[in-house]
Amino acid sequence: MTKTGDASATRTRERERRARWPRVLLPALLILVWLVGASFGGPLFGKVSEVSSNDQTTYLPESSDATVVQEAQSDFASSDAIPAVVVFSSEDELTDDDISEISAGLEDVADLAVVAGDVSPAIASDDGLAAQAFVPLDPDADLGDAVSEIGDELQAGAPDGVEVLVTGPAGFTADLAAGFAGIDGLLLGVALGAVLVILVLVYRSALLPIIVLSTSLFALCVALLTVWWLAKAEVLLLSGQTQGILFILVIGAATDYSLLLVARFREELRVEKDRGAAVFRAVKGSFEPIIASGGTVIAGLLCLLLSDLKSNSTLGPVASIGIVFAMLAALTFLPALLLVFGRVSFWPRTPRFAPDASGDEERTGGWARVARAVQARPRRVWIGTAVVLAIGCLGVTQLQAEGVPQSDLVLGASEARDGQEELGEHFPAGSGSPATVLAEEDTWEDAADVLLDSEGVDSVTISAADAPSGSATVTADGVQAMGPPGTPAPEPTVVDGRVLLQATLTDAADSSAAADTVRSLRDEMPDSALVGGVTATAIDTNDASIHDRNLIIPVVLVVILVILMLLLRAVVAPLILMATTVLSFGTAMGVAGVLFTHVLGFPGADPAVPLFGFVFLVALGIDYNIFLMTRVREETLVHGTHEGIRRGLTVTGGVITSAGIVLAATFAALSVIPILFLVQIAFIVAFGVLLDTFVVRTLLVPALATDIGRAIWWPSQLARRAR
Repeated sequence: MTKTGDASATRTRERERRARWPRVLLPALLILVWLVGASFGGPLFGKVSEVSSNDQTTYLPESSDATVVQEAQSDFASSDAIPAVVVFSSEDELTDDDISEISAGLEDVADLAVVAGDVSPAIASDDGLAAQAFVPLDPDADLGDAVSEIGDELQAGAPDGVEVLVTGPAGFTADLAAGFAGIDGLLLGVALGAVLVILVLVYRSALLPIIVLSTSLFALCVALLTVWWLAKAEVLLLSGQTQGILFILVIGAATDYSLLLVARFREELRVEKDRGAAVFRAVKGSFEPIIASGGTVIAGLLCLLLSDLKSNSTLGPVASIGIVFAMLAALTFLPALLLVFGRVSFWPRTPRFAPDASGDEERTGGWARVARAVQARPRRVWIGTAVVLAIGCLGVTQLQAEGVPQSDLVLGASEARDGQEELGEHFPAGSGSPATVLAEEDTWEDAADVLLDSEGVDSVTISAADAPSGSATVTADGVQAMGPPGTPAPEPTVVDGRVLLQATLTDAADSSAAADTVRSLRDEMPDSALVGGVTATAIDTNDASIHDRNLIIPVVLVVILVILMLLLRAVVAPLILMATTVLSFGTAMGVAGVLFTHVLGFPGADPAVPLFGFVFLVALGIDYNIFLMTRVREETLVHGTHEGIRRGLTVTGGVITSAGIVLAATFAALSVIPILFLVQIAFIVAFGVLLDTFVVRTLLVPALATDIGRAIWWPSQLARRAR
């Protein structure tokens, strides 16, 4: 008997030893895979600029007028140089000696490596208080450094009392580059720091915040690795705007999913002594809501593929890739770490194995009191909440989302903006950023007449290869001769049967007056003529954004509604969830409209702001309703609808609130990048998420569900249950 017992014990120990190997090898393998992926993705944070572009023209539909003109323009120019407009201004009238010194400085600048082409001579203004010059910059150079270099060089050689400002397309592009400069370091640092502080406050643990934050950071590194190579292969188009949103979205989503799984793990540790079983049950219980939540966000983001603007359509797959890796990290890397550390992860607040006490918090905790208060007067709660949210929606009328001037895209000081203002005081404000017209060879004179007759056009030139400067002035009498009397006028350059005209506008290229001029020109031009340039690009971008907004928002609503119906196996509940989320979005936009216009004094908003705000708020806001209602449905199957609502709200209250605060904090971090669009998106999403977390999901949805009762599950079998 002793030998038999010893043999049996030996076999048992052998089985336990063999069973232990997968529990050691699997998490080790998962951690190793993520570690390798992060080691390759991490170094790419400083190299995103190599595969990204912030050129607005590259985001327009290929069929847009501005895109066609931009592509054809390179056939008429000897180079693809980006023009910088340099303004020299003084409080006193510039003397001949001053102009000579300025010209000498321009000759020196022409020898710089960043200059690609002939630098124009200094052109004095009629009032004698300013001069301007055009410096073509190498498109392959770092424009931020190039603009600084020529500006410093010219300022050093300028006469005393003369201020040098660099503006024009190169100046504004340099401003954008400077605005996005902190996206790799500052944005990530602020976002990760904010999340770390929140996690420490939530868990009051030394190790768990590091585990969760590592999950988010590893997800971001591997997502960036994937996106970077796809952008390098030109499969995806990447911009600073898309990059910033990707960073924030992955950190926020991965942290949210991690919070959900960790909360479930803590629950299981109270009823499971074995940490392996607790991890397995936590993953099993969190899998459906995490997949449903991430799938909903991905579905909403992929609707952006319907956009005419590549800046919108490319965000869909880029952000979706980020969400995929956020889900994978939360469901593989995080469980592996929890399996390694077990209960020690929560130290010093280590959860004890106490199955008999596991339901105490459901009966006595703070969220249990909230749930009882909502269920005591559900109709009063949901009506009062809905009225307050509806009042907030009224502010939507104050949101001016028709587009903003290029000079206002960057917040704070801007040399290019200051230079444009100086340019407008002394020269035609559109200097350096002309409207470009591509006309047929046999109708170009008609197109020129339209330009010359326009009050918004100061002067007109035509591309002419045999003219000294590559272009010739056009007047009502035709192309002007360049040289002494009797010199023949240059012949216009003809490419594929078309010629290129350029019109200097009297108003700044990014002003509403210039936009009105270009729209008028387009209406009056011969049918075959196309108008492009900086102003036309802005017009086409805004028009495409408005088209996208009107098309994509209804599609997102339908797609997410279908997903919710499949997830909850019901019709009424998804309709309620969508209606409350849309109401929350309207309130967020209304508050934003009042704040942006009357408090912060912003010059307006890009038409894409409401679209992005809607996609993020509806897709992300519905997450918390998914977290809540999937748990409510789980509890309803056992305890009935009313008790299921109470238990669901009680159990998920803490984790959803924490997740909402984390996501709001990460999106709020976007405001450290001084780009108007990102600052506006930061507020709208952060405020909207907090609204969803503390009002919609805590009060409105539970109160409505309680008031409606079991009919909320119609037409599933739950709606026909007796309780």
